[in-house]
Amino acid sequence: MRIRGIFWLAVMTGGAALAADLHAEMKDCPMHKEHTASQEHFAGVTERGNEVMGFAHDKSGHHFGLTPQGGFILAEATDPNDTTTRNAIRDHFHHIAHAFAAGDFAMPNLIHAKSPPGVGTMKKLKGSIDYRVEQTGRGGRIVISTGNPRALKAIHHFLRFQIEDHRTGDSLEVAAAGS
Repeated sequence: MRIRGIFWLAVMTGGAALAADLHAEMKDCPMHKEHTASQEHFAGVTERGNEVMGFAHDKSGHHFGLTPQGGFILAEATDPNDTTTRNAIRDHFHHIAHAFAAGDFAMPNLIHAKSPPGVGTMKKLKGSIDYRVEQTGRGGRIVISTGNPRALKAIHHFLRFQIEDHRTGDSLEVAAAGS
């Protein structure tokens, strides 16, 4: 029994030493400050998003997609029985679609602590962009569409930024028509 305890103490001490060595190596990394800032920014996006959107990131999934006509924003409750999160998503999406159509992008500015790319053009061309809310079983989707090439480019910039800043892993490419 005593030998087993000494073994685990050695393992634990060695593990602590390895962690300390790794931390020291990371401090010497020329990108350490950028990595740390990126992690802090992402944590801020999540925290501010929870507050602004009215539902928790850890209880929902967010996705963004680019289409030939514009794209979409999708959020759904992770738990199919979580009607509180589902309803909060739906309420938020109706509010967002109305605000975006009016050229009001204050919410994404608050969530991301800066104005996302494409917003300036989307504000200027708001009359040529349509925002349609669709309900899904666990939440909702905002379908963004336009026939204006400048607005389309701005929508794609905006959605690519969302994908990267929320770290969703969604494709940055425009989906093929009909998919």
